[in-house]
Amino acid sequence: MEHAIGIDLGCTHIKAILVKADGSIVKEIRQDTDEQNDTHWKESVKQIIRQFKKETAQIKAIGLSAPGLANASNTCIEFMPGRLPGLENFNWSDFTGERIYVLNDAHAALMAEAQFGAAKHKRYAFILTLGTGVGGGILIDGKLYQGVGQMAGHLGHTTVDAMDDNKDVTNMPGSLEDAIGNLSIEARTKGKFKTTWDLVQAYQKGDDFATEVWLTSVRKLAASIASFINILSPEVVIIGGGISKAEETLMKPLQQFVNEFEWQPGGKKTEIQLAHFSDLAGALGAAGFALSKIN
Repeated sequence: MEHAIGIDLGCTHIKAILVKADGSIVKEIRQDTDEQNDTHWKESVKQIIRQFKKETAQIKAIGLSAPGLANASNTCIEFMPGRLPGLENFNWSDFTGERIYVLNDAHAALMAEAQFGAAKHKRYAFILTLGTGVGGGILIDGKLYQGVGQMAGHLGHTTVDAMDDNKDVTNMPGSLEDAIGNLSIEARTKGKFKTTWDLVQAYQKGDDFATEVWLTSVRKLAASIASFINILSPEVVIIGGGISKAEETLMKPLQQFVNEFEWQPGGKKTEIQLAHFSDLAGALGAAGFALSKIN
């Protein structure tokens, strides 16, 4: 069976897997990134590839996911200011001597689901990754849609409150990312909660203030999802990222709000699922994307 290598280069950790074409993981490697030392993490990626190649001669594709916008040929991350210095425009294929397909980490999360998880055998889907910010990816006709400049799928940078004076990193006022991302949790809770998990735990205990903040955030998420459904008409919506670990505490009120907002012509409802993959989604999606390119 064909094998692929998937590498998820994060600011804190490098997660890499050797995977079969059916998605089963053969071997896993984890290392610290040492973000400010680009020589370290570049050499680490090269050594990981060499190590995996000793495992089997059946490696047919290599993919790498990272934060930022990939270039049109998926050979590098073209735009990622302020993080992983040395990443922008670094050509991994030239560096390693191997053809490496590079893509955005949220796009990789979608590809993991499209190749092996909740969107397998689906032609139309989108994912929202809820974490520090809100990432996303769009599947059209069974393929990752990256758009001009590879910007497509940044669903967190849509406006849910145009009158909000706060602007996100893309200059959008009242964005979905600010409405539910962990980055804004202290501002949204007036400093009462430091993390979304703290907020969720207080909500689960019936705290009135936590309930108001959490349900307001989930309501804005639901309105955004219903809007995206109107635009994309997908078969399935996938919810991933660290905040998705709240599971039913998130999904129960989210589904109730979506049922209220979603246009359901003829009774048609769009399925909403939790992502199948979390910690290794970037690495698995990078491998899946590379396999889709060679196939």
